[in-house]
Amino acid sequence: MILIGRNNIAAFGRRHPQSRRSLSAWEMAIRQTDYYGFNGLKLSFPSVDYVYHRYTIFDISGNKYRLVTEINYAAKVVNIKRIWTHAEYSMKKSEDAMRNHQL
Repeated sequence: MILIGRNNIAAFGRRHPQSRRSLSAWEMAIRQTDYYGFNGLKLSFPSVDYVYHRYTIFDISGNKYRLVTEINYAAKVVNIKRIWTHAEYSMKKSEDAMRNHQL
């Protein structure tokens, strides 16, 4: 898969250095496989969720972080929209941003 928005990973890693290893492992796993749909993705990432008919959300580092993406399976593109800590993700404003497609 092709990754767009890698700068979001780098910026988050600067703010949360303890996340770097887990995010790097996720990135490597995504780049090494072409997924043809959500079901195939779910086989590799059992805790992945699809919400608001748009976003695919990965639990990173044992659910410490939430990586929010948009995936175009036909084009083989993963667009990294946002990374939040679990606490940030749980805030109402984060849910509202996703619901209103404002990431």
